[in-house]
Amino acid sequence: MDNHYITIENREKITVSSVTDVDAFDEETLWANLTEGSIEITGEKLNIQKLDLAEGTLIVTGRICSLAYTDKSHGTRPGFLKKLTARGSR
Repeated sequence: MDNHYITIENREKITVSSVTDVDAFDEETLWANLTEGSIEITGEKLNIQKLDLAEGTLIVTGRICSLAYTDKSHGTRPGFLKKLTARGSR
């Protein structure tokens, strides 16, 4: 894996690198796929401030309560972002 980093600022902003997709997202939970494995972020009033898949960067704001790495993606269904872009292209 290339250099991967996570930066949390005052439990109000989290920046994650090596992001390939966002599987699911709401105000309390976000699941994102990384180049190796996945990550789950939980909190309150979560908001995606920036998602740049070309550079692999995800920035989430809100109250960050926890984060956990997982070895598998959240599901086998198409990712959250892919669903949004598919709807917009119809």
